[in-house]
Amino acid sequence: MSELRQLCRLSVYLGNGDIHRHRSVSGEILSRADRAGLAGLSTLQGVQGFGHSARIHERPVWQLVDRTPVTVHIVDSEERIRAFLPQLADFADSCLIVFDRVEVLTFGRAET
Repeated sequence: MSELRQLCRLSVYLGNGDIHRHRSVSGEILSRADRAGLAGLSTLQGVQGFGHSARIHERPVWQLVDRTPVTVHIVDSEERIRAFLPQLADFADSCLIVFDRVEVLTFGRAET
């Protein structure tokens, strides 16, 4: 049986080469979300994109730094997402963070 629920999605847009304390920012967000016990997270790597630099980033052929876009999506309840937001404060100046309400359709899955 399926169920339609109201949850929230937190999307963090950054670059593949973004590093925080010798670790990828996407990996650091994943670890923090896991420790916070959030319901789900996916990291998606883009092929091309541009943002505040106004330069198109794509998979490098002969460059040392890969600046292709990466998006981290976290889905959970609004309360849990809002409680997690302060953990992103040290990345806020280098990425775009989007928060939106979503409808999630589940089929026989456990509650989050």
